[in-house]
Amino acid sequence: MRLLLNIIWLVFGGLWFAIGYFLAGILCFIFIITIPFGFAAFRIGIYALWPFGKTIVAKPTSGVGSFVGNIIWVVIAGIWLAIGHLLSAIAMALTIIGIPLALANLKLIPVSLMPLGKEIVDADAVNFGR
Repeated sequence: MRLLLNIIWLVFGGLWFAIGYFLAGILCFIFIITIPFGFAAFRIGIYALWPFGKTIVAKPTSGVGSFVGNIIWVVIAGIWLAIGHLLSAIAMALTIIGIPLALANLKLIPVSLMPLGKEIVDADAVNFGR
């Protein structure tokens, strides 16, 4: 089922979200000081490409630098990315088939708001560890 949902997601928006995140990551790498944001954008882009079966967990080693970086990220890009995912979720939720895709968009909002200090892992690995 995850494979089918990921393929539908890829066709109906996931590819465009991923391309946007990858372009933002490249732009962040051009400006040397924003390289950590570039890594975060690539990480979110991979997650946006294939979100079903993945989940977000906090890195236990993240510290004050991640917190300060997340504040800067929210002000510059995070709020706009979250609004984009929210609007896309509303549009996808208008159809019954689009409801799981809308939920995937909502799942992307927390990591698009504050990506530093987060890790994207297989959902089975997290459930297995409990």
